[in-house]
Amino acid sequence: MERTTSVNSSTLFNFLYKYGTILTIFVLIIVFSLSNPSFIQGNNIISILRSISIVTIIAIGITVSLAVNGFDLSVGSVASLSNAIVISMFVWFSQNTFIAIMAAIAASLIVGLLNSLLIVKVKIPDMLLTLAMMFIIQGVALTYTKGSAISQNMVMPDGSFAEGLISPLFGKIGQVPWIILIMVSVVAFVHIFLTYTKHGRYMYVIGGNAEAAKLSGIPVNRYKVIAYLMSAVFASIGGIVLASRIMTAEINAGSPYLMDSVAAAFIGFSVLGAGKPNAFGTFIGAVLIGILQNGLVMMSVPYYAMDIVKGSVLALALGITYYKLR
Repeated sequence: MERTTSVNSSTLFNFLYKYGTILTIFVLIIVFSLSNPSFIQGNNIISILRSISIVTIIAIGITVSLAVNGFDLSVGSVASLSNAIVISMFVWFSQNTFIAIMAAIAASLIVGLLNSLLIVKVKIPDMLLTLAMMFIIQGVALTYTKGSAISQNMVMPDGSFAEGLISPLFGKIGQVPWIILIMVSVVAFVHIFLTYTKHGRYMYVIGGNAEAAKLSGIPVNRYKVIAYLMSAVFASIGGIVLASRIMTAEINAGSPYLMDSVAAAFIGFSVLGAGKPNAFGTFIGAVLIGILQNGLVMMSVPYYAMDIVKGSVLALALGITYYKLR
């Protein structure tokens, strides 16, 4: 009898581990729809997808770093820096869209290279190094902007007005449907890269056992460098999309996205029983967070209570994931 109960409990746990996140999404949709029928309307669904686009893109970068058993906490600051650089290229230097975007991505690649070299060569633990870099890059972004927002027609230090204009073409990036299409493209690209290419499989092998991967002839350090470069680039893309969406460079604009991105990446571990970082799971995790935020706002839940809910969801996801891995 006890054995039967144990088997049933194990089966139920495995089912919840694989499908719990998706079931939770459906339950939340039903609850929020009953509470407010407008929740299920098309305009609100598009609003949710738009709201999670930046979180998803940044979280995808974290997912790639997690694939090699790393962890990039600097992504929020990299997004802030890219946000500042891309807008400044328009407003301060009157550059075109291509140069503005390339300048932001180039800055992120420098950060990714610094992260990876210090982790690989100096052997600083991933979390500690990227935590330190988070503060450094945040300071660099603040220094670059002189602690103020950047916008069209802003007053310059010499008292004159900035003459540069943000390109209308750039402004379309943060609008529907382009912002959603960019998110879907990033998710699809990383899903294919990690799942169907030898490079992605090598990253998973490194994440599972770096020493065994090294003995198998896989260039572990090279793939760790690639992972952190990709993480930085996706964080930069998130910052660029954010800049296009709000058309200004706010102080530390990317920092608020760090917590949600980390939560989405870790929630994704358990989606469909993957048990490892994966792009599709990260997207589903972002959808869960977006639905929670949108639904709670519609139910007039105070904004300061939302972090309690999101933190609880993350703690539950981590508990299920690591219990299963153990």
